[in-house]
Amino acid sequence: MSTSEIVQRKGPSFGLDDPDLPRYWFAGDPFKSRFFDAMSLLFPEGERFFIACVRDFRHTITDPQLERQVKDFIYQEGQHGQVHTQFNNRVKEQGVAVDHILKEEHRFLFDVFRKRMSRKYTLAQTAAAEHLTALMAHGFFAKGTLRDADPRIRAMYAWHAVEEIEHKAVAFDVYKTVARGSYLTRILGMIQVSITFPLHTFLIMRHMFEVDGLRNRGRLWMKGLWWLYGPKGVFSGLLPHYLAYFKPGFHPWQQGQLKNYESWRETYEASGDAIKAGDVAAGIAA
Repeated sequence: MSTSEIVQRKGPSFGLDDPDLPRYWFAGDPFKSRFFDAMSLLFPEGERFFIACVRDFRHTITDPQLERQVKDFIYQEGQHGQVHTQFNNRVKEQGVAVDHILKEEHRFLFDVFRKRMSRKYTLAQTAAAEHLTALMAHGFFAKGTLRDADPRIRAMYAWHAVEEIEHKAVAFDVYKTVARGSYLTRILGMIQVSITFPLHTFLIMRHMFEVDGLRNRGRLWMKGLWWLYGPKGVFSGLLPHYLAYFKPGFHPWQQGQLKNYESWRETYEASGDAIKAGDVAAGIAA
């Protein structure tokens, strides 16, 4: 079973404040651009939720290696929240109700789930969400999905994807070996996250399309959903990896490493250039 070192990296500079960043930064396509923009709005509060859910069990961890991994996990998730907050400020300037969206997400995660659900269940949610983000990392970069995106935002998502792969098993290991959560609770967490994550993403996108004043939104949705879920879509080919989570003996590292992980890491460590490393991850540069 392969594993990966979890590296504490300070969030790189991606040029997210550059005035020339286009609104539709992904091949000029509103759906593709807003899909990633909407996910970015979910990340800061989501990362805080994940950190809180893992921290619930940190005091009972006895394995030094897992304790170190939890520390690195918390650091990485904190950096993700900071960088996506910077990106989200740009989205806010476009007229999107970012503050309201973040407030509602905080209420949903902390005032509903954290207050009404058991700590084991919210950790199961976290493990499920980490599996989904690792799957998306594979889908976005193993297939070269972001080749036509603005290199600055592509680099941000490449960095995030790499670190999601590095720590993809941490919450799961805490759930299994420390919280000793049941199979049923783990599966219920995945089913719930599989519904609420895309639902919230699409609801935010609907608001963004209204702010943008886009016409023919029905056609936009049909074309975009086909891009995501069609036979040759972004997520096609990932269904077996998703369903593997439902196996009783599943572990995240059974899914292996991101195809371009080593190339990204070697490039970034040698150059310190996140943009260049993002190009490598997307299969644009060697």
